[in-house]
Amino acid sequence: MSTNETTDETQQEELTIKEKVKRITEAHDIVGMYSSGAMIAGLIPLPIIDMAALTGVQLKMLHSLSEQYEVEFSKDLAKPIIAALLGGALPITAAGSMASAIKIIPFIGQAAGMVSMSLLGSAATYAVGKVFIEHFESGGSFLTFDPQQMQEKFKKHLEEAKKTTTNS
Repeated sequence: MSTNETTDETQQEELTIKEKVKRITEAHDIVGMYSSGAMIAGLIPLPIIDMAALTGVQLKMLHSLSEQYEVEFSKDLAKPIIAALLGGALPITAAGSMASAIKIIPFIGQAAGMVSMSLLGSAATYAVGKVFIEHFESGGSFLTFDPQQMQEKFKKHLEEAKKTTTNS
């Protein structure tokens, strides 16, 4: 192998690494943007509507991530995956439902529910996004996603996000 061939291979590897870093950075930016959107969705004062808005934000985030990774998006596959991830973290799901339902109580209930739902929705969206970045980086698709296999990673990212949002 000549020196020129070795130099070409090294330059190609550096380009590939730079492209990968750029893609991951952009994917993390997408997750951050939609986590903020989820926070806003949690501020909707109407129970059930806030949950629907949060689901919409998470689906749009997965659509954007799938475009970033050139993976075919399927709303029909993404919705049950999100539900399975959230369902596997039962306390967060129950807390989210309670945060939404408490908004029925005028003033104090609405305020507490809006704050709680905002923080929980943002943390859950962050965790869903992080799990999908890892999955897409490993060459996965919506068809190959196994929510049970990703449950521990999801919980880890969820706790990380909850700490970040409560410390801010």
